[in-house]
Amino acid sequence: MDMNEKSAGRNTRLAVTDQEALQFHAQGKPGKIEIVATKPMATQRDLALAYSPGVAVPVRAIAEDPSLAYDYTSKGNLVAVISNGTAILGMGNLGALASKPVMEGKAVLFKRFADVDSIDLEVDTQDVEEFIAAVRYLGPSFGGINLEDIKAPDCFIIESRLRELMEIPVFHDDQHGTAIISSAGIINALHLTGRKLEDAKLVCNGAGAAGIACIELVKALGFRPENVILCDTKGVVWKGRTEGMNQWKSAHAVETDKRDLAEALVGADIFFGLSAKGALTPEMVASMGPNPIIFAMANPDPEITPEEVHAIRSDAIVATGRSDYPNQVNNVLGFPYIFRGALDVRATTINEEMKIAAVHAIAELARADVPDEVAAAYRGVRPKFGPEYIIPVPFDPRLISEIPVAVAKAAMESGVARRPIVDMDAYRQQLSARRDPVAGTLQRVFSKLKAEPRRVVFAEGEEEQVIRAAASFANQGLGTAILVGRRDRIEAAADAAGIDIHEGIEIVSVLESPRVKAYTDHLYERQQRLGFLYRDCARLVLDRNYFASSMVALGDADAMVSGTTRHFASVMADVRRVIDAKPHHRVIGISLILARGRTVLVADTAITELPTGEELADIAEEAAGAARRLGYEPRVAMLAYSNFGQPPGERTAHVKEAVAILDRRHVDFEYDGEMSADVALDPARMAAYPFCRLKGPANVLIMPAFHAAAISSGMLRVLGGATVIGPLLVGLDKPVQIVPLGARDTDLVNMAALAAYDING
Repeated sequence: MDMNEKSAGRNTRLAVTDQEALQFHAQGKPGKIEIVATKPMATQRDLALAYSPGVAVPVRAIAEDPSLAYDYTSKGNLVAVISNGTAILGMGNLGALASKPVMEGKAVLFKRFADVDSIDLEVDTQDVEEFIAAVRYLGPSFGGINLEDIKAPDCFIIESRLRELMEIPVFHDDQHGTAIISSAGIINALHLTGRKLEDAKLVCNGAGAAGIACIELVKALGFRPENVILCDTKGVVWKGRTEGMNQWKSAHAVETDKRDLAEALVGADIFFGLSAKGALTPEMVASMGPNPIIFAMANPDPEITPEEVHAIRSDAIVATGRSDYPNQVNNVLGFPYIFRGALDVRATTINEEMKIAAVHAIAELARADVPDEVAAAYRGVRPKFGPEYIIPVPFDPRLISEIPVAVAKAAMESGVARRPIVDMDAYRQQLSARRDPVAGTLQRVFSKLKAEPRRVVFAEGEEEQVIRAAASFANQGLGTAILVGRRDRIEAAADAAGIDIHEGIEIVSVLESPRVKAYTDHLYERQQRLGFLYRDCARLVLDRNYFASSMVALGDADAMVSGTTRHFASVMADVRRVIDAKPHHRVIGISLILARGRTVLVADTAITELPTGEELADIAEEAAGAARRLGYEPRVAMLAYSNFGQPPGERTAHVKEAVAILDRRHVDFEYDGEMSADVALDPARMAAYPFCRLKGPANVLIMPAFHAAAISSGMLRVLGGATVIGPLLVGLDKPVQIVPLGARDTDLVNMAALAAYDING
């Protein structure tokens, strides 16, 4: 990872605490990765095929034809992330072992964004020749090598030598990742300001690995060498300078009378900062040419902030390495997809042509019209190419179907692809199918909340995991977390757990609140004809769930989350006494099942035990609406044990009735039934029913009964390796979510975010 991508852990504005970070890495299985078998290992026959004697067959085949290793092993989708820890996170030389959490993190990003399997390897030597010798013989194991966190100039030597010695891609992301993403941004910034690459004057401050790579790439893109000035801590790198020079700096020395950064920037078009906070002063910005382009990429604090720039130059375009400003230069836009394309054509290297192809693909993606799918990630705020959108965001779902295609084409055209792709359209579709829906779904929610933070009340505020979740919610910039409970107990629990109750977290003590009477009056008005006396309501309002629900009902909070200490049904009963269903809506529970690269919504998993045909139709409409608000186009399957009348039975009558009711309602989404789950989810099985109205596998499953939904989702959670989020409450007039009993702090944060996002629309 480059310093832009990784040092967010030190970004005070993100406010990730030390304890949060340590707990995240330690909880459950320590670390962030594990090995999962891709073939069944349940029977003796499975073992015989996987190992002895069956394994001998692919062994002999690979011995005869080494290229078959890509067909019979994981080599073709496996990258090694390798470091010696000499330049970790911009923190310096902390050693190989200390780099392991970072390398695991890189492996996770490879998997998350491009479905590339990755293993981290920490090489315990700072000797360049020893490091090269350790890595060069790993070629048979991997399809590519990603070098990471290696100090300059060692990294230049190591990458160059390994590229010569190995017949698989070797890529030092600290150098090339920043260069690729920033170059894409420069192309777009120049486009917006009506300038050409060959005429633009660029000054780069920082002559480390990333700085050298950046100016090498912009020159390859078309910048004239005489228009590119490199600066370091000694000033301008000019021809004839001897102090602090090496062969890599000397290659970019220019004939100039300028000797320091301030002089170099006079009249310049572009500033590239890969240095330190404060390196670029307001006076320097003022001296630049019209419509200056400023890429202040130092982290955690840029060379100058966008606010400081715009106070001086309203005509400037600014990018940084930070996620809390527009135009983030983030390496995760590049390396996963570059390796994806290189692996898929079995490239022998990642050459200049492939890097340039990635630059143009990223730049073009930011200029392209944003389709509905991407707009859904912003909850209706459609990003538009302009000064504050010259670089795509990391969670843009189009990245995986655009960048690898461009990289693969460039590899084929430059002659380094050993297995060319014939059908690029089919390849593009395969890439889209690889996208991980888990993080994508939640990221759409988190991105929306960071843009429009909400006040969320955590009803069980005295519990440690709830306090921890509230802190995390606030630290991530999702909004204000309100803890309900006795102040002394909350503060004592927080202090014992080492959690800082800081700005962004509020404590509301029920017994001290001036709103108790208003909440009591509200509850009494609703319940007085249902057998409740005023004193009953006064007592109930002091309960955490009644109090939190009342806060949301009367507008003192935007959303609520509860359930850690009480069963779902109990919490639901409390909430429903305070909050009604949304007019003309049915309250249901929806579980998000995320497994094997797919997202499926299952309903009703919480409320209606034995729905009638009319109720099933209502549930289908409610679930389809929720799917759309989460960014999915619904394909609804009405499930049963039978498929379109076979085998016949009385218990499917209400499912058939529901389909007929939906027909009469003329709903605007795909639906059909009755059908079994395997037919609904498997296109091959669905093909046996050519009359089926679904145009693809279902992504919304309507269960015939509550018990079927609850049992199946629970089994998938525990036995199927699926991630199950929910059940999510849909249909209430105010946003409330209920977590499972004993939920972890991560679950609480996710559900709080979903409550604040309000999937009711």
